[in-house]
Parts: sequence; structure tokens; C-alpha cells
Amino acid sequence: MPDPIDRLASLFERFPGIGPRQAQRFVQFLLRSSPSVRREFISGVQDLGGSVHQCPECMRFHTGKKGPCSICADPGRDLSLLAIVASDADLLALERSHTYNGKYFVLGGLLSLASDRLGNLHVKELTSSLPKRVKAGLAEVILAFPANPEGDSTAVRVREIVTEENVPGLSVTTLGRGLSTGSELEYADPDTLKSALDNRK
Repeated sequence: MPDPIDRLASLFERFPGIGPRQAQRFVQFLLRSSPSVRREFISGVQDLGGSVHQCPECMRFHTGKKGPCSICADPGRDLSLLAIVASDADLLALERSHTYNGKYFVLGGLLSLASDRLGNLHVKELTSSLPKRVKAGLAEVILAFPANPEGDSTAVRVREIVTEENVPGLSVTTLGRGLSTGSELEYADPDTLKSALDNRK
């Protein structure tokens, strides 16, 4: 039987950006915590399965009833704009900036530089949604990916995919370089995101 401490540490190591030392710190924190804190942690993880759903329109995770999320169901959103982002965290960063009022689509990650495979990315869902979005007034797709090599590679590939759909009058833009190279959207401040949106091309 595997050591429970090592097993939990290996599970934490699967989190993005978490190495062995950080994983061990998480485990040690839980070991020092009271049983009630550990129960709260367990309950929080279990609740993800029952009350969190993926929006069928934008592919982000949300709580509440199955179906469109609050953003997709909002009649006040600008239907002419669609920002394609890599993750839910990037979507939330744009929302917090209060500089964008269009719709979103969460791709589910970025292309790896080691492989051009689209793999687990929501490309089929994106392309199948475009005709309906265009009919509703979509005029511009904004590729809102991080300003790093993986983000640039993903932007090039997604631009090709959207362009291949041959939708008349649909423009594809990318965020301007208000974002410095290597920037992650989720950590960018609102002014930087506003500059990136304003200077898209």
C-alpha cells in the first residue's frame, strides 16, 4: 500500500506550476491542520463534481444549473465580439478589467511547442459554434492568449482554423502588445489588459 503522504504529494504535483517541494508543503499544511479544516478541504473537492458544470456555449466551468453560464445568458453582452481565451482564469482576468463586454470561448489550454496536436482543446466546439454566432451578429474574433511562445503558436493555429471556416466579413484580431512578452493574462492588471484590448490588430 502506497504511503498516504507520498500519494497526496504526487497528486498535488499534478497541479500546474507545482513542484515536489511545494507539493510537500501542501501536505504538511494539511497534516498540521485541524480535522475540521481537512474535512472542509475534502468537502470542497467533492462539491466540484456535483454543483459545477461546463457551459455548453463558452466551455467555462460555472456553478448553478446546467446550461449556459451567467455571462453567456446575459442579454447585455456585445454579440459582435468573441474573445477566445486559453483558460477560465484568463476569462476572469478580462472580466475583472471591466474593459470587455463581448462573449467568450475557453479553448481549454495552449498548444505545446513540442507538439502541434490540438488534443484536448475545444476546437470542434469552437468551429461548430461559429455559424450560429455569426448569425447572431458576430463580426470579430479576438485571440486573447498569453504573450509567450505557446500563446503565439496557439494564436497562429486558431487563426488558421477560424479563417478556414470562410465566414464572410469575420475579422480575426490578436491582443496588442500592451502585454509584455512572457505575460500571463490572469496576472495582468486591468490597465495592461485595457491597453492590450484597445491595441488589438
